[in-house]
Amino acid sequence: QVQLVESGGGLVQPGGSLRLSCTTSVRINAAYAMGWYRQAPGNQQREMVARAFISGSTNYADSVKGRFTISRDGAKNTVHLQMNSLKPEDTAVYYCNYQGQDLTVNYWGQGTQVTVSS
Repeated sequence: QVQLVESGGGLVQPGGSLRLSCTTSVRINAAYAMGWYRQAPGNQQREMVARAFISGSTNYADSVKGRFTISRDGAKNTVHLQMNSLKPEDTAVYYCNYQGQDLTVNYWGQGTQVTVSS
């Protein structure tokens, strides 16, 4: 079975940093894109935060550009999200996503909680 497991979440103060990790049971280099999404409290939708495409390009939500960095470790089939200068608005459950070459194929992790509060 395909498994994606997020870790690294926690409670941090505004301005702090966290590094999220997504360990997978699949070859991430075979994905069209690996990404991080988040769902804020009371919000039913998941917001795209960062994506890394098979071409090597990346894109970020405007709200996190310059603060967050997505990276991949193909040897370990692991994806990371380095989050710096965290703001209370970043509080959410963060989910790891695998998007297959067939764009209807998507796998999701169970999420990790990030809380930014003083």
